[in-house]
Amino acid sequence: MAVTRKPPMLTGYRVIDITQFVAGPTCTRILAELGADVIKVELAPHGDRTRIQGIKPRDAKGSSQSTYFFQHNHSKRSLALQWKHPRTTEILKTLVAKADVLVENFAPGVMARAGLDYDVLSTINPRLVMCSISVAGQSGPLSAQPGYDYIAAAYAGVTDQIGEAGGNPAQFTMAIGDVSTGVAAAMAVGFALLHRERTGEGQQIDCAILDTYFHMHEVNVPRVALRGPRFKPTRTGSQHPDGGPTGLFRCSDGSYINITALAHQWGQLAAALGKPELVEDARFKTARARRDNNDAIKELIESWLASLPDRQSALRVLEGHRVPCAPVLTLNEAMAHAHLRQRKTVRRVADAQIGAFDIPGLPVKFSRWPDRDEVSADLLGAHNEEVLKELAGLSDADIAALYAQKVLVRDPALEEASRQAPQD
Repeated sequence: MAVTRKPPMLTGYRVIDITQFVAGPTCTRILAELGADVIKVELAPHGDRTRIQGIKPRDAKGSSQSTYFFQHNHSKRSLALQWKHPRTTEILKTLVAKADVLVENFAPGVMARAGLDYDVLSTINPRLVMCSISVAGQSGPLSAQPGYDYIAAAYAGVTDQIGEAGGNPAQFTMAIGDVSTGVAAAMAVGFALLHRERTGEGQQIDCAILDTYFHMHEVNVPRVALRGPRFKPTRTGSQHPDGGPTGLFRCSDGSYINITALAHQWGQLAAALGKPELVEDARFKTARARRDNNDAIKELIESWLASLPDRQSALRVLEGHRVPCAPVLTLNEAMAHAHLRQRKTVRRVADAQIGAFDIPGLPVKFSRWPDRDEVSADLLGAHNEEVLKELAGLSDADIAALYAQKVLVRDPALEEASRQAPQD
């Protein structure tokens, strides 16, 4: 289908982003990609804490740019303010009056102590949609719990399910909950804006990483509820506990494949293994029987894989019988895969200081609006003057005074460029 080029869907909406790390910035980055004017309020003196993480420019010289910051904060305008200064509160209230959305991910209570909680801001702008993202939510016994993604995963009963059978639980190495919460928050903001279009009402959204993680449980919550202590999910390592078979299997060349064969596909897998008689084998005839004999199925599959020269040979046979399967790729292999490149799931970007590198693309595609080919990320405070003149009505003298009072900060490179710029 040909894509009709139109303005991005959220053009005309303004978002105040007072977030850092991953969950909040993911929410606002999605809104920015879809056309919203996202003003990222960064806290002096160093801005979003991810500016010191990831890969920095080779000759950094105090630069505020990094690959980590770029990935989660491109397409936004940076306004860098001293958080605890009274003028900052005044400025933020002025911005809120002209905004559609505010997203924050402080610990519950921080915004209220700053005089910027929803009750206050909604009197300034009754149409405001405010999204508060935290580890455990704005209410409940754990609401004051400090922490991050992995803390929420532990509380949600998710971490306990990851690891080898009979072994220790394993630690994730990526921000699954943070990113998923950011996506959920962006979805919620979109729905709240739709509600506002119909009713004129703004509202506050309470988005918790713990809630997002718990929502990921596929089937076991009702089982625990109905069976109580008689049922306790256990770690099963490379194999899915419900059989299928579904799991990871070792090939003769030392690589792995994933096979996810559902109940109606057992016959196809048996045929691929060259053992159609397994369909009538009492050990495997029903889904429950296959679940109970998961170890035996793993031995059959890995014995068959050992008879083939390599992983690709096995994939050809399985695909020929329409058995759902995939190579277990390293991240390096996934990033080089033609499918991910063609769909811009892996996106090539360029930064003036860092150079060219890859970041993830937007996780959805729209028929009426194409992916953005070029994105950029601000240096710290790059849009201080522009935002404050445009939205707060401040003069050059006002802004100079804010710099002198250290209410405003910016990247040293911007300071140098400002000194070298020709004066009117």
